[in-house]
Amino acid sequence: MKTWTLDDIPWSQFAPSKVDPEVTKLVKAAALVERNAADYTTYLKNVFHADPSFQSLADEWQEEEVQHGDALGLWAERADPTFDYKSAFQRFRDGYRINLETGESIRGSLTGELIARCIVETGTSSYYSALRDGTEEPVLQYICNRIAGDEFRHYKLFYTALQDYLDKEQIPTWRRLLVAMGRIRESEDDELSFAWHAANAPADTPYDRAQASLAYGARAFSFYRPLHVERASNMVLKAAGIRPGGLVGAAVGKIMWSFISRRAKKLDAELKRQVA
Repeated sequence: MKTWTLDDIPWSQFAPSKVDPEVTKLVKAAALVERNAADYTTYLKNVFHADPSFQSLADEWQEEEVQHGDALGLWAERADPTFDYKSAFQRFRDGYRINLETGESIRGSLTGELIARCIVETGTSSYYSALRDGTEEPVLQYICNRIAGDEFRHYKLFYTALQDYLDKEQIPTWRRLLVAMGRIRESEDDELSFAWHAANAPADTPYDRAQASLAYGARAFSFYRPLHVERASNMVLKAAGIRPGGLVGAAVGKIMWSFISRRAKKLDAELKRQVA
């Protein structure tokens, strides 16, 4: 399933003068989350234990996600020579784990699990698109563009699998929407905030979830623009079984942009108050 490799990255074009230290902090955290795909693959293969074809898809997905982490990690080491990608990843692994003992989806159905996967790919595709458009460093632009394309393709793969399970499980639209909204809320959980901590805090600094979440969110939300949010909104609606076009789609897109832009301003103001 790979469409590119680490060797395709134009490392010779790396431009230190165009590196933004605040973007570098985000890239460090993202590298750890992407590299941690093996645990999610184990979980997915446990849940879809009766579907060998989906298990193969999960293995291919993992391979690409790990490559995303490695690409971001190698870039971050160039951007900040003090950053040790492997050590930071081990620190992340030591402090954050998901439950791998379950054999059933935490979403209540296999349909729900695939909706959740679509939401995750929506978030990552839009996020890396926003980072790509928000940086001037050419190698990071290339990496983020490649990753955003992969994540959009992953969305389509999970969405295709979703159609098969919808036929089997007949999950109504209102339940699909609840799963989608629930997974969006989970983006506030410990994964991203602890990744930020593991990647950016000194080794002897205790984990402060609220502070790490603020530090990450204030920076991450600032890169989104209406186009990124509109596309993400359409992908969320499609996964939930709601036609993206028309008045409903436009209204949801405006609501999402209003929420994200307000949240970006709020988090930025709070972070600046703490720094002042």
